[in-house]
Amino acid sequence: MKRRQLLGALAASALLPGAARAQAMAQAALGPMNLLVAGPNGGATSRWGNAFALAIADHFPGSPNIVAEPVGGLDGVTGANRLDALMVPDGRSAAILPGAALIAFLTGDSRVHFNPTQWTPLLAGFNSGVLMLRAPKGSVPTLETLQQRSPLRLGAAQTQSDDLAALLALARLGVATVPVFGLHSNDEKTRAFIAGTVDAVFICGEGVPEDITPLIASGAVPAFCIGAPGPGGSVGPDPLFPGLALPSTLGPAVSPLLASAYEAAAAAARLDFLMVLPRLTDPGAVSIWRSAAIEAAGSEAVAAAAQASSISLQPATVLANALTALAIVPAEQPQLLAFLAKNYGWQPG
Repeated sequence: MKRRQLLGALAASALLPGAARAQAMAQAALGPMNLLVAGPNGGATSRWGNAFALAIADHFPGSPNIVAEPVGGLDGVTGANRLDALMVPDGRSAAILPGAALIAFLTGDSRVHFNPTQWTPLLAGFNSGVLMLRAPKGSVPTLETLQQRSPLRLGAAQTQSDDLAALLALARLGVATVPVFGLHSNDEKTRAFIAGTVDAVFICGEGVPEDITPLIASGAVPAFCIGAPGPGGSVGPDPLFPGLALPSTLGPAVSPLLASAYEAAAAAARLDFLMVLPRLTDPGAVSIWRSAAIEAAGSEAVAAAAQASSISLQPATVLANALTALAIVPAEQPQLLAFLAKNYGWQPG
């Protein structure tokens, strides 16, 4: 370890408790650390992983080299499996994953061998999600409006996607849908809407305000949004769409199952990415990682990237609340999968 790095480690760790400070110094002296990236090199999660690997290193005691390691496909399942099966909770390795991995967990994908409710949260990037509906310009859709359009032709990628949140939001309100699957990008959804083959689409992910602009120009209005995380685990209005209703404010749930299933799917869809440590990581190491992660989120480069992507960076406590919503799975997943099979023909692969 170079003298300059050692001095940096001493300065950066000066305010840490004694045990945590000693652990940080020992870790920095061991050399490169690892950030497992659940996704391919060059993908969206990989880009966030590269940015955070650099930014966290600048705020970690000793400024160690943090190596971003891309693993698996875009849905993050392979990377998430590796996190649970192979990552040692020694405080030297963290992981960054897309919210899509959580959708796979919810929908019973047979490849899933991980449990996100047991991960140790560090930080997350939250995105918006808005249902766009064909309606008169300037109108404000209500539950009655949606029910009058039932069954609603909804353009979607597949059941195992962010569109699950929209499907369950509408089912929660008792609005029947006829999903038109196979539309795997917001551009494809927009083209289908303009062509008149669908009457509603769910726009979710990075850059939602820009992506809904051509839809508005083509006769769509926002019907509802999935909101944004609030204090104490609550979900409130999306700051980017402050006047837009949530499904819960449009009407009551037609069943407890659909109420909890929607909340779980919405929690997953709101997550653009999440950064975690494996379970059983030492509390001292967790504290150091969390501090470095939140400092990295406030760095000029990362903050600018988040703003340009319409992503809200939130600390571990907010991510923990989102992961708690996924606890529906052990108790109610069989009923959810039966509902998805009956209504959308979903069979977990």
